[in-house]
Amino acid sequence: MHDVLNKNLFLVKEHSGLLKTANDYDILDPETGEIVMECREENIKPSIKILRFFDLLKNTTPFDIQIRVPGHGQIARVTRGVPIVASNVRVLDENNVIIGGFRQKKFSISGAFDVIDANGEVVCTLKGGLTGANYRFLAQNNLELALVTKKWAGLGKELFTSADNFILQIDEAVPCNSIIRQLILSSVICIGIVLKIEIP
Repeated sequence: MHDVLNKNLFLVKEHSGLLKTANDYDILDPETGEIVMECREENIKPSIKILRFFDLLKNTTPFDIQIRVPGHGQIARVTRGVPIVASNVRVLDENNVIIGGFRQKKFSISGAFDVIDANGEVVCTLKGGLTGANYRFLAQNNLELALVTKKWAGLGKELFTSADNFILQIDEAVPCNSIIRQLILSSVICIGIVLKIEIP
Protein backbone atom coordinates (compact mmCIF):
# COMPACT_ATOMS: atom_id res chain seq x y z
CA MET A 1 0.00 0.00 0.00
CA HIS A 2 1.32 3.44 -0.94
CA ASP A 3 2.23 5.85 1.89
CA VAL A 4 -0.09 8.55 0.48
CA LEU A 5 -3.06 6.52 1.76
CA ASN A 6 -1.84 7.09 5.32
CA LYS A 7 -2.64 10.81 5.11
CA ASN A 8 -5.76 11.90 6.95
CA LEU A 9 -6.87 14.96 4.97
CA PHE A 10 -7.64 15.17 1.24
CA LEU A 11 -9.27 17.65 -1.12
CA VAL A 12 -11.18 15.92 -3.92
CA LYS A 13 -11.68 18.11 -7.00
CA GLU A 14 -13.79 17.09 -9.97
CA HIS A 15 -12.69 17.97 -13.51
CA SER A 16 -15.41 20.17 -14.96
CA GLY A 17 -16.44 20.82 -18.55
CA LEU A 18 -19.54 21.33 -20.68
CA LEU A 19 -19.13 18.14 -22.71
CA LYS A 20 -17.42 16.07 -20.03
CA THR A 21 -18.28 12.36 -20.18
CA ALA A 22 -15.46 10.91 -18.04
CA ASN A 23 -15.46 10.74 -14.23
CA ASP A 24 -12.09 12.40 -13.57
CA TYR A 25 -10.89 13.81 -10.24
CA ASP A 26 -7.70 15.15 -8.70
CA ILE A 27 -6.98 14.48 -5.04
CA LEU A 28 -4.87 17.15 -3.37
CA ASP A 29 -3.20 17.81 -0.06
CA PRO A 30 -5.43 20.77 0.99
CA GLU A 31 -2.67 22.35 3.05
CA THR A 32 -0.14 22.53 0.20
CA GLY A 33 -2.30 22.31 -2.93
CA GLU A 34 -0.13 19.45 -4.24
CA ILE A 35 -1.86 16.79 -6.35
CA VAL A 36 -1.18 13.53 -4.50
CA MET A 37 -3.50 11.25 -6.50
CA GLU A 38 -5.30 11.28 -9.85
CA CYS A 39 -8.56 9.46 -10.56
CA ARG A 40 -9.01 8.76 -14.26
CA GLU A 41 -11.63 6.98 -16.32
CA GLU A 42 -10.16 6.02 -19.69
CA ASN A 43 -11.19 3.98 -22.74
CA ILE A 44 -14.89 4.80 -22.41
CA LYS A 45 -17.10 3.16 -25.04
CA PRO A 46 -18.81 5.59 -27.47
CA SER A 47 -22.25 4.26 -26.43
CA ILE A 48 -21.50 5.10 -22.77
CA LYS A 49 -20.38 8.61 -23.74
CA ILE A 50 -23.68 9.18 -25.54
CA LEU A 51 -25.72 8.03 -22.53
CA ARG A 52 -23.79 10.35 -20.23
CA PHE A 53 -24.86 13.39 -22.21
CA PHE A 54 -28.33 12.79 -20.73
CA ASP A 55 -28.11 13.77 -17.08
CA LEU A 56 -30.89 11.42 -15.95
CA LEU A 57 -28.99 8.41 -17.32
CA LYS A 58 -25.50 9.44 -16.25
CA ASN A 59 -25.50 7.62 -12.91
CA THR A 60 -26.77 4.37 -14.47
CA THR A 61 -23.77 3.79 -16.73
CA PRO A 62 -20.86 1.41 -15.99
CA PHE A 63 -17.53 2.90 -14.95
CA ASP A 64 -13.90 1.86 -14.43
CA ILE A 65 -11.81 4.45 -12.56
CA GLN A 66 -8.10 4.12 -11.77
CA ILE A 67 -6.71 5.93 -8.73
CA ARG A 68 -3.04 6.66 -9.40
CA VAL A 69 -0.15 8.41 -7.67
CA PRO A 70 1.65 10.65 -10.20
CA GLY A 71 4.86 8.92 -11.24
CA HIS A 72 4.01 5.75 -9.33
CA GLY A 73 0.99 4.09 -10.95
CA GLN A 74 -2.28 2.55 -9.81
CA ILE A 75 -2.97 2.23 -6.10
CA ALA A 76 -6.68 1.35 -6.40
CA ARG A 77 -9.35 0.79 -9.03
CA VAL A 78 -13.12 1.27 -8.76
CA THR A 79 -15.47 -0.52 -11.18
CA ARG A 80 -19.19 -1.03 -11.68
CA GLY A 81 -21.30 -2.75 -14.31
CA VAL A 82 -24.85 -1.71 -15.17
CA PRO A 83 -26.85 -1.30 -11.92
CA ILE A 84 -30.16 -3.19 -11.93
CA VAL A 85 -31.86 -2.00 -8.73
CA ALA A 86 -28.95 -0.55 -6.75
CA SER A 87 -25.22 -0.13 -7.32
CA ASN A 88 -22.70 -2.83 -6.43
CA VAL A 89 -19.23 -1.38 -6.85
CA ARG A 90 -15.96 -3.34 -6.70
CA VAL A 91 -12.67 -1.97 -5.36
CA LEU A 92 -9.39 -3.53 -6.49
CA ASP A 93 -5.85 -2.90 -5.26
CA GLU A 94 -2.71 -1.99 -7.21
CA ASN A 95 -2.50 -5.56 -8.53
CA ASN A 96 -6.17 -5.66 -9.61
CA VAL A 97 -7.06 -8.01 -6.74
CA ILE A 98 -10.52 -7.40 -5.26
CA ILE A 99 -10.25 -5.98 -1.73
CA GLY A 100 -13.91 -5.10 -1.27
CA GLY A 101 -16.51 -2.72 -2.54
CA PHE A 102 -19.79 -1.14 -1.58
CA ARG A 103 -23.48 -1.82 -1.92
CA GLN A 104 -25.98 0.97 -2.26
CA LYS A 105 -28.80 0.78 0.28
CA LYS A 106 -32.19 0.50 -1.38
CA PHE A 107 -34.82 3.18 -0.74
CA SER A 108 -32.39 5.44 1.14
CA ILE A 109 -33.63 9.06 1.09
CA SER A 110 -30.34 10.70 2.02
CA GLY A 111 -28.09 8.31 0.13
CA ALA A 112 -26.19 5.55 1.87
CA PHE A 113 -24.20 2.42 1.15
CA ASP A 114 -22.35 -0.29 3.01
CA VAL A 115 -18.59 -0.54 2.54
CA ILE A 116 -17.67 -4.23 2.45
CA ASP A 117 -14.46 -6.26 2.48
CA ALA A 118 -13.47 -8.98 0.01
CA ASN A 119 -15.61 -11.51 1.91
CA GLY A 120 -18.72 -9.34 1.72
CA GLU A 121 -18.59 -8.39 5.41
CA VAL A 122 -19.62 -4.82 6.28
CA VAL A 123 -16.62 -2.69 7.30
CA CYS A 124 -18.54 0.56 7.73
CA THR A 125 -21.55 2.43 6.38
CA LEU A 126 -21.62 5.75 4.52
CA LYS A 127 -24.48 7.91 5.78
CA GLY A 128 -25.60 11.38 4.76
CA GLY A 129 -28.05 13.87 6.17
CA LEU A 130 -31.24 14.84 4.37
CA THR A 131 -29.54 17.96 2.99
CA GLY A 132 -26.51 16.01 1.75
CA ALA A 133 -24.22 18.60 3.38
CA ASN A 134 -22.06 15.99 5.11
CA TYR A 135 -21.38 12.28 4.77
CA ARG A 136 -19.99 10.13 7.54
CA PHE A 137 -18.33 6.72 7.44
CA LEU A 138 -19.54 4.90 10.55
CA ALA A 139 -18.27 1.61 11.95
CA GLN A 140 -20.86 -0.82 13.34
CA ASN A 141 -20.26 0.53 16.85
CA ASN A 142 -21.22 4.00 15.48
CA LEU A 143 -17.59 5.17 15.65
CA GLU A 144 -16.92 7.79 12.97
CA LEU A 145 -14.06 6.65 10.74
CA ALA A 146 -14.17 9.51 8.24
CA LEU A 147 -16.09 12.64 7.31
CA VAL A 148 -16.84 14.10 3.88
CA THR A 149 -17.76 17.79 3.86
CA LYS A 150 -17.66 21.01 1.86
CA LYS A 151 -16.65 23.02 4.91
CA TRP A 152 -13.11 23.18 6.18
CA ALA A 153 -11.66 26.24 7.93
CA GLY A 154 -8.21 25.88 6.37
CA LEU A 155 -9.28 26.29 2.75
CA GLY A 156 -10.33 29.33 0.71
CA LYS A 157 -13.78 29.50 -0.86
CA GLU A 158 -12.33 29.82 -4.37
CA LEU A 159 -11.60 26.08 -4.50
CA PHE A 160 -15.27 25.24 -4.02
CA THR A 161 -16.66 26.41 -7.33
CA SER A 162 -18.21 23.00 -8.09
CA ALA A 163 -20.61 20.93 -6.00
CA ASP A 164 -18.34 17.92 -6.50
CA ASN A 165 -15.31 19.42 -4.75
CA PHE A 166 -15.08 18.32 -1.14
CA ILE A 167 -12.85 17.47 1.82
CA LEU A 168 -12.27 13.92 3.08
CA GLN A 169 -11.02 13.72 6.65
CA ILE A 170 -10.04 10.24 7.87
CA ASP A 171 -9.90 9.77 11.63
CA GLU A 172 -6.51 9.05 13.13
CA ALA A 173 -8.02 5.96 14.76
CA VAL A 174 -8.02 4.23 11.34
CA PRO A 175 -4.70 2.32 11.32
CA CYS A 176 -2.00 3.17 8.78
CA ASN A 177 -1.74 0.71 5.87
CA SER A 178 -5.28 -0.52 6.56
CA ILE A 179 -7.39 -1.65 3.60
CA ILE A 180 -10.17 0.42 5.17
CA ARG A 181 -8.32 3.53 3.97
CA GLN A 182 -8.34 2.29 0.37
CA LEU A 183 -12.03 1.44 0.63
CA ILE A 184 -13.01 4.81 2.14
CA LEU A 185 -11.06 6.79 -0.46
CA SER A 186 -12.55 4.71 -3.29
CA SER A 187 -16.04 5.18 -1.86
CA VAL A 188 -15.67 8.95 -1.76
CA ILE A 189 -14.94 9.05 -5.49
CA CYS A 190 -18.34 7.45 -6.08
CA ILE A 191 -20.53 9.73 -3.95
CA GLY A 192 -21.45 11.99 -6.87
CA ILE A 193 -21.47 9.18 -9.45
CA VAL A 194 -23.50 6.54 -7.64
CA LEU A 195 -25.77 8.52 -5.33
CA LYS A 196 -26.32 11.43 -7.76
CA ILE A 197 -26.36 13.71 -4.72
CA GLU A 198 -24.32 16.89 -4.61
CA ILE A 199 -22.80 18.29 -1.45
CA PRO A 200 -24.03 21.91 -1.33
